[in-house]
Amino acid sequence: MALQALYAMDLTNRWDAELEDFLFDSERYPDCLPFAARLLTGVRAHREAIDETLQHQARNWSVSRMNTLDRNILRLATFEILWCEDIPAGVSINEALELARAYAAAESRRFMNGILDKVANPPSG
Repeated sequence: MALQALYAMDLTNRWDAELEDFLFDSERYPDCLPFAARLLTGVRAHREAIDETLQHQARNWSVSRMNTLDRNILRLATFEILWCEDIPAGVSINEALELARAYAAAESRRFMNGILDKVANPPSG
């Protein structure tokens, strides 16, 4: 639900719109709504920092050049890794890779795994 909403926000460039405008499956999956809203609120609040982090870790790729779906899966996972202390980084990475497996191109998984591993375990020095 959160990925679908982020994808729509990104495509329409309506980052300040009401969340309800983008939570398309909220009536079908009401139990998911609080977590989806938490993710969306967090990604929107930290999008600039998230994109800077992704840009830094995705050498030779600008965030704006990334596939829209890949970019938003990475945004979700990066938000969870950096701002959701209650979610282990490994869980965030695995969930991102599952989303990629279900919806993204096959080569996207390796690309995302490499970036998210660097986000979770930045090189020291």
